[in-house]
Parts: sequence; structure tokens; C-alpha cells
Amino acid sequence: VQLVESGGGSVQAGGSLRLSCAVSGLPEKSGCLAWFRQVPGQGREGLAVIANDGTSNYKEESMRGRFTISQDNARSMLYLQMDSLKPEDTAMYYCAAERYLLRCGTWLLYADTHFYAWGQGTQVTVS
Repeated sequence: VQLVESGGGSVQAGGSLRLSCAVSGLPEKSGCLAWFRQVPGQGREGLAVIANDGTSNYKEESMRGRFTISQDNARSMLYLQMDSLKPEDTAMYYCAAERYLLRCGTWLLYADTHFYAWGQGTQVTVS
């Protein structure tokens, strides 16, 4: 699997960004795609995960209102729409792929070792 993120940048607090992740080589009908972020000196934080059938889960239900994970029908693109951004959202954002699961629960966002492929990251800076 190859994952390539784009769409990061600098934005003022309260603004929006839409991150994209180009996905290739994902097995059909299974596997989970997710977004993580990382601040220097800290571990990766899982944000949202989506299954092949489009079912999504978020680390916190409060995130569901600000962040929206989605994918296209072919699972060739993964997106993270981020609204009402805050300075504490500043981080490097990564997309990640897991290859076997049909159901992608919130627990996966605390178990990044289950993801076998990662993108190179895209920086988001909120001021």
C-alpha cells in the first residue's frame, strides 16, 4: 500500500482545511483507513478511522463535529475535513492503512501498531 498526504498548510484559528490521502494497493473489501497526528516530542494521536463500508469512528465524539473522515467509493482517496481549527490542532497529520479488519472500531485509534502502512505526513499549523 502506498499513501500520500496533501492539503496541509497554515490557517488562522476558526478556519478549515481538507486533508487528502491518495491510496493505492489496498486490499478489496477489507481494511481500515485512519488519520493520526503527531506533535514533536509526543506520540501519535489517532483521530478517526473508516471501514470499507464507510462506517467511521472518532477518538472522541466531540471530534465528530469538527473533523469528518470520508473516502471515495474506490477507496483511492481518503479525506479529513477539519473545521473550527484551534492552535492545539497544530501537528503533522498522517494517514494510515490496516489490511484485515471489516469493522474498524475506536480502539484502533489507540493501537497504531495495527497499521502497516503510513504516509509521509502533511503539516498543519493553526495560529
